[in-house]
Amino acid sequence: MLKDRWPARLWIVRHGESAGNVARDKAHAAGLADIDIQARDVDVPLSGLGQRQSAALGRWFATMPGECRPDVVLISPYLRARQTADAVRIAGGLDPAFGKFVVDERLREKEFGLLDRLTKLGIEQRHPAQAEARQLLGKFYFRPPSGESWCDVILRLRSVVDSITLHYSGRRVLIVAHQVVVLCMRYLLEEMDEEQILRIDAEADVANCAVTEYGLERIGEQSLLRLHRYNYVHPLEREGAPVTEEPDKGTA
Repeated sequence: MLKDRWPARLWIVRHGESAGNVARDKAHAAGLADIDIQARDVDVPLSGLGQRQSAALGRWFATMPGECRPDVVLISPYLRARQTADAVRIAGGLDPAFGKFVVDERLREKEFGLLDRLTKLGIEQRHPAQAEARQLLGKFYFRPPSGESWCDVILRLRSVVDSITLHYSGRRVLIVAHQVVVLCMRYLLEEMDEEQILRIDAEADVANCAVTEYGLERIGEQSLLRLHRYNYVHPLEREGAPVTEEPDKGTA
């Protein structure tokens, strides 16, 4: 009998609104060059609203039968992702037999390097050569000094996909990570090119706690993951939790 290599269900979720998202939004609104947040990016917590969003997401998962909820949870090591996953667990959104989170450093936020904590205005003022290079190369290939391009993120996520097919075939897997990770996972799972994924990115930011969901489908002797929904925010709307779409801290 053919053994499926893919999970039976895969959800990829961006963390709830973070203090970094709020600080970035305030800096842009005020026309500032710097994003005012002191913690390391890895230590930036959820905002109060982000906690509400995460709990609402957990209650949405909890409406599913126990045997349909996630039974594997892979998370970015960043605090905001860990807090989001924990809120889902506390709300009863995971399989009753769920064990513990799998923290995977490959799911971390895109690294912004020299440009971290700067708004678009700040980059243009302090690093005009970098702003020009980004405009020329585009965000897919542009790598800021000491940072990452989208291609760099994709390279580390390729091994995440391999790990999922190796260890979690037939399981129900939830990934809690970051905006660029969500988009780059779509790029890999749906075998896109640069133009396709950047077109999706340009349509709208990935909302905080939005759900991207894949289901297993069989075509002849093959099985594959089929996209069921993207940027799905009904879990928040059904409970009146405001939907937020601020880009991640730094320039995505």
